[in-house]
Amino acid sequence: MAVLTEEQTMLRDAAKGWASESAPVGALRKLRDGKSKQSFDPAAWAEMGEMGWAGVIVPEEHDGSAFGHLGLGLILEETGRTLAASPLLSTAMIGASALNLAGSDAQKAAWLSKIATGAAVATLAVDEGSHHNPARTALTATKGGAGYVLNGTKTFVLDGEAADLLIVVARTSGAGTDGLTLFLVPADAPGVTRTHLSLLDSRGAAQIAFDGVEVGADAVLGEVDKGWVVLEPVLDRAYAGLAAEMLGSASAAFDITLDYIKTRTQFGQVIGTFQALQHRAAKWFTDIETTRSCVEAALEAFDAGGDTRALASLAKAKASDLVHLASNEMVQMHGGIGMTDAHDSGLFMKRARVTEALFGGASFHRDRYARRMGF
Repeated sequence: MAVLTEEQTMLRDAAKGWASESAPVGALRKLRDGKSKQSFDPAAWAEMGEMGWAGVIVPEEHDGSAFGHLGLGLILEETGRTLAASPLLSTAMIGASALNLAGSDAQKAAWLSKIATGAAVATLAVDEGSHHNPARTALTATKGGAGYVLNGTKTFVLDGEAADLLIVVARTSGAGTDGLTLFLVPADAPGVTRTHLSLLDSRGAAQIAFDGVEVGADAVLGEVDKGWVVLEPVLDRAYAGLAAEMLGSASAAFDITLDYIKTRTQFGQVIGTFQALQHRAAKWFTDIETTRSCVEAALEAFDAGGDTRALASLAKAKASDLVHLASNEMVQMHGGIGMTDAHDSGLFMKRARVTEALFGGASFHRDRYARRMGF
């Protein structure tokens, strides 16, 4: 596991304190019950911006702190512990990464400072079906006038309704991973239609239709037809960032359940003394620690440079298996109360099911990892 510096430890502790006080699990329940169709609390996001969390991987010249991906991963883990709804993943990790990796000077100047201060929400519009498969991009971008015209639909776009900037994966030629191009599209551009999608975990996403959306040549992020060179490392950061959040939720579920089995009595005994439950809890804890090693290895690799594809998929595959186990065990070990809406276990399970599938499930990432390792 990573050996944290004093600054990283302070950042993690600050995130833990803020999440528990300002964005507890009850805040997600309130968001759900309010039925506002918001994917997050704008006030909470504004606080994150004020604390500098949105700019952790943004360079200092664009009002960020350039503190590194591991630092941002620590924050995501702590917000994951309370199921905090925010565009931290879509904007601070994914959006900022795309601009850092491939943005022109003008594109960085236009957007990075806004992202770093929490003044703008950015998101990646990549998937077009119920399964994560960026190589099957069908949304087209054809040359027209002084730029391109986009036609097609993206679905399950994180924070899509609240986004100011859409990073759109489009096909300009070829098939598969060849001929893809990334475009920066203002979310309020003529021809963009956003439809709210209610997800199982009470957080929002959007289906976004592009009907003759015109963008200039300066909207291209990276190079035309060579978008995969940019998209793949951006997705790696999405995979590992989401895995960090999932690690946090699984860890919180473990802590809550451990406290419960230490106090709940059955047949005149504390149920935590039952060997069967002890074995299951030990398995759960072991999986948390092995997943933590994988997640932190991926995050550190981003900061060190080099090929991160295998590590990112390993982290997401492990995290997907972990949250599935954690959410099941949380409900089962709590017994009857774990089946009720009054208990938070249901919120953890619903969040687990969404994050398992988001950006590719365990099978997708096991296959990707195996191919990267030569199998």
